[in-house]
Amino acid sequence: MIYVQFFVLSALIVFAAMQLAKYGDVIAIRTGLGGMFIGLLLMAGATSLPEVLTTISAMGQGVPDLAAGNLLGSNMFNMFILAILDLIYRKKRLLRKAALKHALSGSLAVFIIGLAVFFILADLPFTIGWVGVDSLAVMAIYVVAMRLIQTSSQPVHAVQPFEIPAEIPGLRRGLVGFGLAAAALMVVTPMMVRSSNQIAEITGLGTTFIGTTLVALVTSLPELVTTLAALSLGADDMAIGNLFGSNLFNMFALGLTDLFYLQGRFIGVVDPAFLLVGMIGLLMTGMGLIGNLARLERRVLFIEVDALALILAYFAGMYLLYLRGVAG
Repeated sequence: MIYVQFFVLSALIVFAAMQLAKYGDVIAIRTGLGGMFIGLLLMAGATSLPEVLTTISAMGQGVPDLAAGNLLGSNMFNMFILAILDLIYRKKRLLRKAALKHALSGSLAVFIIGLAVFFILADLPFTIGWVGVDSLAVMAIYVVAMRLIQTSSQPVHAVQPFEIPAEIPGLRRGLVGFGLAAAALMVVTPMMVRSSNQIAEITGLGTTFIGTTLVALVTSLPELVTTLAALSLGADDMAIGNLFGSNLFNMFALGLTDLFYLQGRFIGVVDPAFLLVGMIGLLMTGMGLIGNLARLERRVLFIEVDALALILAYFAGMYLLYLRGVAG
């Protein structure tokens, strides 16, 4: 019965995520902000709601490692999604577009993930109230990053106005639809997370492995489905921006979690074992940028080398985490 419940709730999240993509595109068109910035801000923030809700729930249950594993594991899965999309839509060369138009957001994602890993390793004992200075620094860097991306995404030259097709809904409908879809995620996601945790208990796998694989995969479903839906609508910028933006937002959520952890510094209680998870996500994000900025054009059978490297890195990382989970 628990498995049926899990799949039903997952289907509801899929539907809500598709609505996010639909109305996010409407907002991008009606506001003129552009698909890339909407993907990085609205789409990434809304589709990352499951990670945030899961993290807060894990904190309430006294499982900080599950919270950290969920956020750091989602970074890995987002880059895995990017590689799979490049495989599916190989004629569009999505990874090449990611390098050319999203180099800044990708670089900022590498920086903020690296900063979070550094803070976990450094264990700085400084707080303002009960909130760690390290968490405040991560949140501040995210705000600066969003400002940089917004500034860089604005066109240098004046853009000629174009006529919006009549079938595109109005801005009010776009905002209402986007808000309802995001609210649906907030309601359904905690129930799905509870069912996935019950499945984890039934299987008997370790907390570290479950937090960074099953829970991270479950909470990343909105990113996957929203990205696919955005691509089907031809909104490539929004799709790619959603993935890089989600990695940025995940690290913001890591700092934000400290506000809900009243026992002290949240980053200070994260198990150093999660440095492996953080480093894998960091390396995968860096691999995607390096491979594409170098304009690699080689293929292994029908797969581009950079996409293949990301896929292999993901599964190698999952295997290492599985070995640690079994050993733990």
